[in-house]
Amino acid sequence: QVQLVESGGGLVQAGGSLRLSCAASRLTFTTYAMGWFRHAPGKGREFVAAISWSGGSTVYADSVKGRFTISRDNAKNTVYLQMNSLKPEDTAIYYCAAHYELSTKSYEYNYWGQGTQVTVSS
Repeated sequence: QVQLVESGGGLVQAGGSLRLSCAASRLTFTTYAMGWFRHAPGKGREFVAAISWSGGSTVYADSVKGRFTISRDNAKNTVYLQMNSLKPEDTAIYYCAAHYELSTKSYEYNYWGQGTQVTVSS
């Protein structure tokens, strides 16, 4: 069974940084694009960033462009989300997900992790 396990969440002050990791197992990692989504209280699931299987293509939500960076290490079956200049509105549960193609649409993703909480205090 495919597993995606996120880590790296926590509590940080506004303006701070966090790096999320998502370790994948039991899937052929290099055949999947990977995405990060987030779910804040009272809001729907929101696309954050995605990266192609090779890492050669990335796409970001406008709300995080210039502050967040998605990357992957195919040798380690891991995708990362470096989050800088964090704002209170970035507070959410962050999920990683896998899909055959680069996509911003959550319903297209096949596999999901359990999520990691990110809380940004003002």
